[in-house]
Amino acid sequence: MPDKVDKPKRKINKQKTKVPMPEQAPADRIQNFDEVPLGYSTEEAISEASRCAQCKDRPCTDGCPVEIDICAFMRLVGEGDLIGAFKKIKEKNFLPSICGRVCPQEDQCELRCTLNKPDKGRESNAIGRVERFIGDHARQHDIKITPDTIESSGKKIAIIGSGPAGLTTASDLIQLGHEVTIFEALHRPGGVLFYGIPEFRLPKEILMEEIAGLSDMGVKFVMNYPVGKAEPLSELRERFDATFIGTGAGLPWFLQIPGENLNGVYSANEFLTRVNLMGGYRFPEAADTPVKRMKRIAVVGAGNTAMDSARTAQRLKPEKVHMIYRRGRDEMPARHEEIHHAEQEGIEFNLLQAPIEIKDNGKGAVRSIICQAMELGEPDASGRRRPVPIEGQTREFEVDTVVVAIGQGPNPLLLSDCPELECDPKRGTVVADPVTMQTSWPDVFAGGDVVTGGATVILAMGAGRQAARAMHRFVTTGNGAPAS
Repeated sequence: MPDKVDKPKRKINKQKTKVPMPEQAPADRIQNFDEVPLGYSTEEAISEASRCAQCKDRPCTDGCPVEIDICAFMRLVGEGDLIGAFKKIKEKNFLPSICGRVCPQEDQCELRCTLNKPDKGRESNAIGRVERFIGDHARQHDIKITPDTIESSGKKIAIIGSGPAGLTTASDLIQLGHEVTIFEALHRPGGVLFYGIPEFRLPKEILMEEIAGLSDMGVKFVMNYPVGKAEPLSELRERFDATFIGTGAGLPWFLQIPGENLNGVYSANEFLTRVNLMGGYRFPEAADTPVKRMKRIAVVGAGNTAMDSARTAQRLKPEKVHMIYRRGRDEMPARHEEIHHAEQEGIEFNLLQAPIEIKDNGKGAVRSIICQAMELGEPDASGRRRPVPIEGQTREFEVDTVVVAIGQGPNPLLLSDCPELECDPKRGTVVADPVTMQTSWPDVFAGGDVVTGGATVILAMGAGRQAARAMHRFVTTGNGAPAS
């Protein structure tokens, strides 16, 4: 296959708006778990990349937590050099197909794009869509680029958790010559990328192919190994020169209202894990873990996890899926694209409603959920307007299933045996230096959701990159801090 598409020179596309992304029609996609956006063709990707203004100050790169040279790879795509673009991305990011799908580019690189002038009707470059295209193009044509690694350092690194933070840390450290072993509690790698993100947003085949690149580089994976239970963290440390904690935020938060112990109440973590990791939607034909038959479902929350839960629920062919959120549409924390897709797919948004009780059907299962009507008051610490109850106004939703998707914190299993490791007493998160990601134990580093609480894939990857640099300094010099 030639390195370049037949494009003799880069042309400038002066179109104000992004090249549209083809996608499944809503009526079709709610009948399956296939991916919704279908991806750019080569011509569409080159056209979109040719919109890049090639700014000298490159503000988009400043907005990328993993520091991809965005202008450079967009220029290469615009010139038709697809393999060159892939090489450029892989210098900084070994998961382009994944990041192109799930990263919130609109709040990061695309937000800073020079073209992004909403008041003038101009949209930013579709950086994520082009990155996704390049990653997919490489996979479809079996183009593999395994970064060179330097001579072995003789140092051994343990990574706890195979989510985006752990995978990034492992990728960077293996390239620096260190021996890297990833310990994962579940039977498949990927962490939240596998169990938390539905197939229609991130196909598992793509995830596994991109993770396989780490094995090709020499990273070892130990599955079904929950550190904290299989082996205390204190003992694991003794076998390695440095350890990274990237276990994410797997402990769900609940509403703390009457009726939450009824059959039919799920945390979003359990619900999505049953469907995504265990393949529950294929029971009994191709999976052993069932998902209860549901007729009317309420999903509480309005973040990305709530959207994933509601859209997953809709594909289980219920009569109705309600989304219940105590604030208004403008305050929804989910990506605009996910909100748009959920509306297209028939999810009913019930805004300014706060659950106060889940009713029993007399058999220990959910009959309905009672909600208090709310109105918006002054902004709170998050900057969003605080919901205030409207006295005497409630509403009852007849449902048989409630999925609670209001956030999560770190799973305490790992940390329960090491009280000396400093954690935030309120949030349960590990305390780590914001630059080096070093914890109160000098040889232990941490990053991603276990430090920040629930956040985005790309921010976790950025933290993994910071930690890898500091861990390299630590095992080679004894000091994780950057040189002054």
